[in-house]
Amino acid sequence: MKDIPLNERIIFALDFAHPGEAMQWVEKLDSTIKFFKVGLQLFLAGGWPVVDHITERGNKVMLDLKFFDIPETVHQAVQQVRNHGVTFATIHGNDAIVKAAVQDKADLQILAVTVLTSFDESDMRQMGLTGPVEDMVRIRARKALEAGCDGVVSSPLETPALRRELGQGFFTVTPGIRPSVNHKIAQDDQRRTASPGQAITNGADYLVIGRPIRTAPNPLSLINTLQHEIAAATA
Repeated sequence: MKDIPLNERIIFALDFAHPGEAMQWVEKLDSTIKFFKVGLQLFLAGGWPVVDHITERGNKVMLDLKFFDIPETVHQAVQQVRNHGVTFATIHGNDAIVKAAVQDKADLQILAVTVLTSFDESDMRQMGLTGPVEDMVRIRARKALEAGCDGVVSSPLETPALRRELGQGFFTVTPGIRPSVNHKIAQDDQRRTASPGQAITNGADYLVIGRPIRTAPNPLSLINTLQHEIAAATA
C-alpha cells in the first residue's frame, strides 16, 4: 500500500451551502483530518477564497468540479486550478478531454470520475447500457489512465477489479463510505457503498466521507474510530 499519512486517508466532503459553515468545519477538524473536498455547491458559493483558506491552514484540497467541456476549455480550467495549491482535481470526459487536462498540470493530480456512486444497475439500464457497472468502471478507468490521469474516483465495490487489472501505480479515491458502527444516515443517495476497512482492504487509497461525520453526535469521536479501522486495514 502507498505511504499515505493516516490524517490524509479521509477526505472530508465540505458539502455546505455557506462558506462560513464550511470553514467552521475545517477549523473543527483539521487537527485530525488534513484533506478536504470542495465540490460544486461550495465552490459556487465561496469560490477560490474557500480553497485558499483551506490550503493556507496547511491542508490539502480535492477540487471536485468534474470538468467536462471541449478540450481547450478544460485545459484552461486546469491552469486556473494549479495556481491555488490544489492536490486533486476531477474530470469526467473522453480521451481528448483527459489529455487536455493533463497537458500542463504541473504538480496538480488529475482524477477521472468513472461512474457516480449514486448509480446502480437500474440506472445503467435506463441509459440503454446492458453491461454491469463494474465493466463500465474498468473501461473508463483504463482509458483515463492510458491518457495520463493520476488516478480515478470509483466506488469501493469496483476497486478490487481495478487493482487486479490495472495494478497499484495510480490513486483510487473512493466515495460511498459508510461507517461500520451503527450510525444511520437519513436520505442517503449512495448505492454502491462499503465500510472504511473494507474499502482500504479492497485497494482504496483515499476515502471521501461527508454525511456520516457531519451528522454524527460526536464527529471527532467517529473520526477517531474510522481512523483506527483504516489503520488496522493498512497494517
